[in-house]
Amino acid sequence: MATRALILVEGGPWGCGLLYVQAAQRLGLRPIILSADPASTQYDNFASERTETICVDTDDLDALIRECSRLRATYGIAGITSQEEEVYATVGKLCGHFNLPGPNPASVERCCDKFTQRELLAEAGVPMPAYRVAVNATEVESAAAEIGLPVILKPTVGGGSSGVRLCRNVDELAEHTAYLLGGKHIRVPSPIQRKWQSSPRVLVEESAEGPLYWADIMGDQIIGIGTGDFGPAPHFVYRGSTMPALLTDNEHKRIADVSLSCLRALGLGWGPTGIEFRWTTRGPVVIEVNPRLHGTPTPQLVQAAYGVDLITEHIKLAIGDQCDLSTRHSQTAAARFLVADRDGILDWIHGDSRAADIPGVAEAKFYVPLKTPIVRKGDWRDCIGHVVAASPSVAQTEAIIQRAVHLIDWSITPFPTLGE
Repeated sequence: MATRALILVEGGPWGCGLLYVQAAQRLGLRPIILSADPASTQYDNFASERTETICVDTDDLDALIRECSRLRATYGIAGITSQEEEVYATVGKLCGHFNLPGPNPASVERCCDKFTQRELLAEAGVPMPAYRVAVNATEVESAAAEIGLPVILKPTVGGGSSGVRLCRNVDELAEHTAYLLGGKHIRVPSPIQRKWQSSPRVLVEESAEGPLYWADIMGDQIIGIGTGDFGPAPHFVYRGSTMPALLTDNEHKRIADVSLSCLRALGLGWGPTGIEFRWTTRGPVVIEVNPRLHGTPTPQLVQAAYGVDLITEHIKLAIGDQCDLSTRHSQTAAARFLVADRDGILDWIHGDSRAADIPGVAEAKFYVPLKTPIVRKGDWRDCIGHVVAASPSVAQTEAIIQRAVHLIDWSITPFPTLGE
């Protein structure tokens, strides 16, 4: 009998890709990664997992079909999936070609275009911040004047807060408009990002004020609702998160109702969805709907809080198995991000192993190898690690995570200045 394989299209951002590999192996599957850049440092930790990584243009559906067809001569392909939003619509098309369970590619594509997403949600009456779309600096300025400063500027495609900034005055507005329209926020263009570069559009949004919440959903079932906070403006770099959020029954119901309205409006409901909100004077307003799992360490947070392994359950769906979303336990889980404090070279890390040994700590992890050059971008790439902890109470979890973070230290040597 042929070995059953799980095809992963790209390995996913730091951390999540390895979690998918490990979960696949626990399910008795052979994980095979198809990547446009298998030499990327994100795959450095995969070597010990005995994975097979194949170089293929993951922007090219025909090339992916040919590679999967070739692999079928050796393996039984049990499923195809990914955690990366940029290729998730392509994954849906691949699944359709090979008659495997997967996401609806049209729904994913609509959701990945943030303006299209906004339009569909607006048609369904979903509460959102005021928004406009702009294609040049004049339109950005006009939209900001209509909405009123401060506003959020963001590209219409992308994730991880890349290119997202709070603009508090006309100078910041002009500066960030030039940055976005120049495509400087795009690190490695995907097909939708290349399309964006050829026809750039910028979302100008009302700055919604209030606590941040998010919902993690599998299918149409809400697994949990968490809360988090960002570092200082004008950027949106996560500093910490907690699950479950302290909500009244009515607040929980309002977020849950809006979440399900988003799924219906966008044609989602297969596999994972992550939705972010701000609780304003109007109640929960939708900031963003992601047709995928939230990035690391949210899956670890959900598992620590409820005992539900979202990654394993996502893989089960992808291979046609019945998933089990039942809660195994109920604890308060929290994550703290370790955020780079300067640009430079990461020279040393101390204390992460001691922090991991503290009772109640589920994970203490760095994503960035030593000697890596770090250039802060004001987005997810500024996070170099995290700590996750859980206990029966909010106060106890907070005490555990504070103790763990206090043990961890690192050094970043600034880059030499000109003339040194």
